[in-house]
Amino acid sequence: MKIANQLAKEFNIKNNQVEQTIKLIDEGSTIPFIARYRKEMTGGLSDEILRDLNDRLTYLRNLEARKEEIIRLIDEQGQLTDELKKEILEATVLQKLEDLYRPFRPKRRTRATIAKEKGLEPLAQIILKENVVKGTIDELAAPFINESLEVGTVEDAINGAKDIIAEIISDNPLYREKIRDLNFRKGIICSDVSNEDEKKVYEMYYEFSEGVNRIANHRILALNRGEKEKVLKVKLLSPDEEIVKDLKNKIINNLKAITTDILEESIEDAYKRLIAPSIEREIRNSLTERAEEEAIKVFGKNTKPLLLVAPVKNVKVLAIDPSYRTGCKIAVLDETGKLLEYTTIYPNAPHNKVEASKEVMKSLIVKHNIDIIPIGNGTASRETELIVAEMLKEMEQTVYYTIVSEAGASVYSASKLGTEEYPDVDVSIRGAISIGRRLQDPLAELVKIDPKSIGVGQYQHDLNQSKLGETLKNVVEDCVNSVGVDLNTASPSLLAYVSGISSAIAKNIVKYREENGKFKNRKQLKKIKRLGDKAYEQCAGFLRISDGDNPLDNTAVHPESYAITMGLIEKLGYTKKDIEEGKLRNIEGNISKLAQELEVGLPTLQDIMEEIKKPGRDPREEMPKPLFRNDVLKMEDLKLDMIMTGTVRNVVDFGAFVDIGVKQEGLVHISQLSDRFVKNPMDVVSVGDEVKVKIIGLDLERGKVSLSMKDI
Repeated sequence: MKIANQLAKEFNIKNNQVEQTIKLIDEGSTIPFIARYRKEMTGGLSDEILRDLNDRLTYLRNLEARKEEIIRLIDEQGQLTDELKKEILEATVLQKLEDLYRPFRPKRRTRATIAKEKGLEPLAQIILKENVVKGTIDELAAPFINESLEVGTVEDAINGAKDIIAEIISDNPLYREKIRDLNFRKGIICSDVSNEDEKKVYEMYYEFSEGVNRIANHRILALNRGEKEKVLKVKLLSPDEEIVKDLKNKIINNLKAITTDILEESIEDAYKRLIAPSIEREIRNSLTERAEEEAIKVFGKNTKPLLLVAPVKNVKVLAIDPSYRTGCKIAVLDETGKLLEYTTIYPNAPHNKVEASKEVMKSLIVKHNIDIIPIGNGTASRETELIVAEMLKEMEQTVYYTIVSEAGASVYSASKLGTEEYPDVDVSIRGAISIGRRLQDPLAELVKIDPKSIGVGQYQHDLNQSKLGETLKNVVEDCVNSVGVDLNTASPSLLAYVSGISSAIAKNIVKYREENGKFKNRKQLKKIKRLGDKAYEQCAGFLRISDGDNPLDNTAVHPESYAITMGLIEKLGYTKKDIEEGKLRNIEGNISKLAQELEVGLPTLQDIMEEIKKPGRDPREEMPKPLFRNDVLKMEDLKLDMIMTGTVRNVVDFGAFVDIGVKQEGLVHISQLSDRFVKNPMDVVSVGDEVKVKIIGLDLERGKVSLSMKDI
């Protein structure tokens, strides 16, 4: 397989790994299933590598399909040569393929096609061949004058021929490739102010220039947005003189030809009118595509730790969705996330009912024995936090608060799902419920929201929405399947992200549960409408039953490995009951020997042993916990060189934004992330990390805080 060989080379893995992976993908297996349960076949490739490999496989297959189509289209025109076919088949990127097809692509009526209709193509060919060294241009062009075809003069004939030559030069794939390469090496992206923006958002780009080969991805996206908002004018400065000179050296062979001057003019016209604008579009599109691809990756990498934040279990919460005029919405939830009570308080401007609001909160805290107060981080968050902190100082009962990202909570509140879950609760209260549940079980709550609305990236609204949506869907899918899902409590939203389960099947699972009671074993899944053998194979290992008939149903051990697992347990001298009672926590054994005896792959056996040690284990417990506080800081309290603990809220190309408990998140610039050189901020920090930072810059007027993680 040609594609398999290429993928093996690109990913630096064995051909067999690639071939087996492609086979599994083509059979309809999902990436989470392949990564978790087919390690022997893939050689233990991670879900991240499998995703990249699958994306590249799709690209290469599309490339091969496009090659076949282009060969067919050129062949139908009767212009396919063996040499051209060979070039097409050897092309490794889509751009090269389109360059080769360009001369044969059906065109709208151009100046060149009009000139051809006037019978001027032979004249253009004579000029291109440069073999006329005697006579005059007038004599050369005279035979092509034709009043009926609107070629009334020699000048008309020459101009038409020049248009044809210009298009031939513009369509030459070798010239275009060289010019494109030169622009990537020597071109400069420039921007000037078109209309000054009031907030000076784009001020640094009012007079800006940077090499195409050096410009950072976030700057490309900023320039694009500034241009779209008509604040900036952006252009590509090309090494025009070098390009035109190079074209002339390549094309003009006979300086004694009487057509040389015309050919020179045609080359200049071809570059200025046809090639330069086209190449500029291609370069800008290529930079944008690269920047978007990186931004989408950043978005995905930021979303993953946000989804995998450790749940805060067995706590009663008083969740607050802060606001000014419309009041702060409060939702009281029990340990399972069930809504117990809700109300609205008005502590902030313009109402300023601070004392009355405190009394309401105190009453609810005592009444429901509240453990934690999660506060949404949106509008009026810090003002509300200040009042909550003051109130907690006035109480004998120890209660903490924490700041929770409320991105997308309003989207959930007004969604169809939000309405279905709480039909009798006001839209605004649903936001507070979502904030509270995000603390108790972030993953289960965040899957209800379009991942694009979670908001942990750059320029998400400017990116290719289809690609962004697909990437984030994959991230959520990987997170859900790595954690596992409780079959008896999961919502349809959560179940729909499980490997092999569609939205329709998810609803059927919940319907079955409602009609028949709790699932007692995984086999019952086979009774679900539309859940066939393939879907069962894909989903069974990711679904958990905590108090069912078989303790293995509460682990990530796949039912296909139950017999092997029981054989392992017997060899180690234990019973199935011992798993349930947690007696296998410290089991050891010669894994290699056991794998041979049980006739099972080593990776699978290792996974089984880890699972039976800790049935019901939640991998999120190893992730950073939310930061709980009972006091608050104001910007005025901050001092240079102060060392603080904060939570990473967002990671971008140029650094990380850290919540240190004041109104404004501080920026740790990439140069301040570590004592060593940092190429990518994600190599050092992730969203949700708890980090120690030092204040190195304060701008109280603009509300900006500069932080450092060096020398701490």
